This record gives sequence, C-alpha cells and structure tokens, in this order.
Amino acid sequence: MSAYLFLPFYILAFWFGQAPIALLRYFKAFNRAFFDFFSVPMLLRTFFRPVKNEYRKGLVGFSIGMGIAVKSCIIFTSLVLFIGVLAIETVLFCGFFAFPIITVALLIWN
Repeated sequence: MSAYLFLPFYILAFWFGQAPIALLRYFKAFNRAFFDFFSVPMLLRTFFRPVKNEYRKGLVGFSIGMGIAVKSCIIFTSLVLFIGVLAIETVLFCGFFAFPIITVALLIWN
C-alpha cells in the first residue's frame, strides 16, 4: 500500500530524469542517421576529388570544379534540412517538459 504513496515521485523521477536522457539519446541517433543518409561525412572527405574519379587529361580541373560545386549544393541543402530537424527536436524536447506542467495548470484552472 505504501508503494502507491510514492507513485507520483516515481512518475516525476521518470518524466524529468530518465525520459529526457533517453529522448536525447534518440535524437543523437536520429541525427547520426540523418547525416549518414545524406552522406555528409563522405561528401566532406571527398570534397576536393573529381566527380566519378575522372582523371583523363584535360578533364581533371573541370571534374574537380564540378565536384566542388555539386557537393557544395548537396552539403548546403543537407545543413539547411538539419537545422530544421534541430528546430523540430528543440520544440519536441521543450514540449515534453511543458506537457505535465500545462496539464496540471489546465486541471487547476478549470
């Protein structure tokens, strides 16, 4: 019977202690998968290499320039999308903390 008395404390310990850590771990894994999906690390490693490894005489400079242009566009687009993902994650994280507070406020207010 006394375990039921501590139930609100267990819920608070979970909601404000364990769950945010798990949520941050999930966001970290999601961000890593996002970068792997858009190949950002590979694009940065091969930034100054020619497109399709084209090393024929007279095409090396053009291939390197075209590779830099295409990879820059892809990296820029990926970073813009990543900023959007970070914004959504921030809103979700703040909403996660605000949800019990808003719920209790609405119960008291009405």
